[in-house]
Amino acid sequence: MLNKILSIVRKHLDMEVAFISKFINKDRVFKIVDSKNEMLPINVGDSDPIEESYCAKIVDNVLPNIIHNTKENDITSKLAITDKLSIGSYIGVPIKLSTGEIYGTFCCYKQTPDETLNQQDLSFLNAIADIASELIEKNVKTEFSYNKMKAKITSVLEQNKINIHYQPIFNFHSNKIIGYESLSRFNTIPYESPDIWFADASQVNLGEELEILAIKSAIKGIDEFNLDTYIAINSSPAYVLNGAVARALQGVNLERIILEITEHAPIENYPDFRKALEPLRKQGLRIAIDDVGSGYSSFQHVLELEADIIKLDITLTQNINFSHKKYLLAKALCAFSKAINCSIIAEGVETLEELNSLRELGVDSVQGYLLGRPMPIKDAVSYVKVF
Repeated sequence: MLNKILSIVRKHLDMEVAFISKFINKDRVFKIVDSKNEMLPINVGDSDPIEESYCAKIVDNVLPNIIHNTKENDITSKLAITDKLSIGSYIGVPIKLSTGEIYGTFCCYKQTPDETLNQQDLSFLNAIADIASELIEKNVKTEFSYNKMKAKITSVLEQNKINIHYQPIFNFHSNKIIGYESLSRFNTIPYESPDIWFADASQVNLGEELEILAIKSAIKGIDEFNLDTYIAINSSPAYVLNGAVARALQGVNLERIILEITEHAPIENYPDFRKALEPLRKQGLRIAIDDVGSGYSSFQHVLELEADIIKLDITLTQNINFSHKKYLLAKALCAFSKAINCSIIAEGVETLEELNSLRELGVDSVQGYLLGRPMPIKDAVSYVKVF
């Protein structure tokens, strides 16, 4: 948007170069540049000392906003920048933020003198500078939020500050814990959910780093658990496809690892995804489709990925003892899973009535607050529950 505005202003004022500068410490930095010629005399990112520029002197009222002929002005005729940029005439105004802070300047110039520049042109440029100020302020706030978010994620990565909690998964047939779902926790004030952390990490291009750290942190404690139990991990499909997950799992007994694919993780190319999983599955990795029953994607995942486990979403299991429709859908999914030789786990079990309904349906395993909340590894390894 600012690039277009700059170009429109330059053409309207019949100038050769227009730019928006930012004052950073003692330098003037060119943030946006528009030129009549392809060969730009200045480039985005170029900088020079503020005191040697027209900009600071215009802001300080040492120079007028309009200079018709730089050679006839006592100050500009002696400035090195005049010859360096071949400035013949010039018009510029400060860009002020809502706080009153001077961001920089909005300026135009050309190589030849121009006696036609007038107060109407200056009023026009001031009005445009006000619009530019609003846009810049939004960008500044966005940049500040981005940098703050990135610093937050970077701190976690550098200090390895992910806390992994493990939620037990109980099997109806053996009446014991058969595995644990690993869940990331971030101890910050104010508290932010893991979903927010991973979404923020993706937004600042650190999504892969955070997810891989979570996976490595989760499997680090696998030897603390009984050998006949597994750990379920989560990953975005993109990091399976690019090999990051495979690298993170090197040296791990994959017969004790289950990779959960969620409803919220779109897979654009199933053949490529299956191909990326193939060497891991040959080593014993099992695939679970999470959130089944919450949307179309989870059913497509089941059909395309030949999953080992189907996990019923909490929206389906919650109050299943009261909802005949939920009961019938879960019953159909149980029958389907058995037909394709796939085990089924119900998530989000919170009441004894829900548990009994799921047992009656033929669900293989269950997890939820009734059976055990996510807990630190020291509590998880010694956790015992009879139901």
